[in-house]
Amino acid sequence: MADQASPSPQDAQGGLSARKSRPKPAAKHNGQSLIAPPVRPGTERWPKLRSYAAIDLGTNNCRLLVAKPSADGFIVTDAFSRVVRLGEGLVESGKISSRAMDRAVAALSICADKLRRRNVTLARSVATEACRRASNGDKFIERVRRETGIALDVITAEEEARLAVLGCHILLEPGEGPALIFDIGGGSTELVLVDTSGSAPEILDWQSSPWGVVSLTESEKFDGDDPVARSEAFAAMRARVTDSFASFAARLPRLDQCDYRLLGASGTVTTLASLHLKLPQYDRKVIDGLIVPTESMREISTMLAHASPAERADIPCIGRERADLVVGGCAILESILDIWPATRVGVADRGIREGILRSLMSANERRSVR
Repeated sequence: MADQASPSPQDAQGGLSARKSRPKPAAKHNGQSLIAPPVRPGTERWPKLRSYAAIDLGTNNCRLLVAKPSADGFIVTDAFSRVVRLGEGLVESGKISSRAMDRAVAALSICADKLRRRNVTLARSVATEACRRASNGDKFIERVRRETGIALDVITAEEEARLAVLGCHILLEPGEGPALIFDIGGGSTELVLVDTSGSAPEILDWQSSPWGVVSLTESEKFDGDDPVARSEAFAAMRARVTDSFASFAARLPRLDQCDYRLLGASGTVTTLASLHLKLPQYDRKVIDGLIVPTESMREISTMLAHASPAERADIPCIGRERADLVVGGCAILESILDIWPATRVGVADRGIREGILRSLMSANERRSVR
């Protein structure tokens, strides 16, 4: 089993501030932005052919990336993704169910096997909102360690936001003024305001909302055959999310002289982008980095909110596995568009895993230079 990385304080804390005052420039560490630019190996000190891995166990999905450093950042050599619904029933019970644990452990066992077969030498495995919220989260973490050998690090919402930004900020459209990056997860949504005027983005302000596609869907019991009931449930979803964004929205600047730039890293935005392009099946190569008009995103969101469960399941790029969750994602996305009125939405099929890989490689490079 690969070594489980223990990030340095800089890597672990990232420079995000928990304060709720008006945005201020992010702190610096030794004169450098606390979000590091992509590492580019270029000296004999760089460990040749070393493999790194990142595991992100979210409330809905378990994802793995294995990569090696390259001149352009890194090259992915293996990947894995599976819907595990770790947070299923969590809103009502406050606990991770035995069935959800079984699904997650099975997926993580596959990840552990890939780490061994790919000879990964340095890995970091993180868990997010479901494990933060569950009263039996510690027991689950111990079971994972015992049965798979993977030591999950339950990261804070602050660290989750930082890693998401680090993993996808390169896809932001160029421009002046602050930009908003968001990550709609299964159990929470992270919003991060960044300044891109320097060589690397600096975090100005951030907020984590407790509503993700799983937690929001389970709270409102959206699905049903009655279109009026579906419409009312969607409105209630929007109200919940809007209320949770209120304090952050009040701190956001109003941009008069520059465009509102917006980038989303989530299954919701990649799914809606696929529908925008009318793809018969999901294709990461054409979605990652795509720019979609906000008007199109809203139209697709409205269509999905009014569709029946069966109608959504029959739509390419959604299917039965995501049919019940995509509407919650649409409610969150529309609420984000309300508080940050961008005319275009950038789409990122990347995030926490890529942020972990960049952090691992950057930390290792710093150690090699010393």
